[in-house]
Amino acid sequence: MDIGLRLKTIRLQAKLSQRELAKRSGVTNGFISQVEKNQVSPSIGSLKKLLDGFPMTLADFFAEEEAADAIKPVVYRAEDQPERGTGNISYRLIGSRFPGRHITLLRETMPIGADTGPDMISHPGQECGVVIEGRLLLVVGERRFELGPGDGYYFDSTEPHRFVNIGDKELHIVSASQPQTM
Repeated sequence: MDIGLRLKTIRLQAKLSQRELAKRSGVTNGFISQVEKNQVSPSIGSLKKLLDGFPMTLADFFAEEEAADAIKPVVYRAEDQPERGTGNISYRLIGSRFPGRHITLLRETMPIGADTGPDMISHPGQECGVVIEGRLLLVVGERRFELGPGDGYYFDSTEPHRFVNIGDKELHIVSASQPQTM
């Protein structure tokens, strides 16, 4: 996916200038320009900040457009799970072609030492997941939790949060989120 082009398209559809989006999202308009020109690849946290200016969820940003009359797919083979991660973290989206999707289901892979970035993430809705393999440090607000295989989490994602692979092998998580309806 061309993240820069997608961001620019959404910004123009919302009839926002780079300057206005910068004010709304708390970043510089120069940063927005660099992202739109694909001169920089934003972290998940930075992209989330930009999307908060619309507002839009990460799931909506990465959603693929579907024809309204399309037959609803049921099975999403591994090769049908598009990569939605940036940097070294893999987020495979399950159900990307499902029209009107309300749940974001991800198959996440984090290499040794990877984390979601120095900035805590927060967004409307709830998140949950289960560790399949590896060791996870989950930070939610001021609380820190270490999770291993079979351990799960569920929290209000308006609380600032961060994920870190603290194990000696890849971390595999299956997670789901659903934005709160307004």
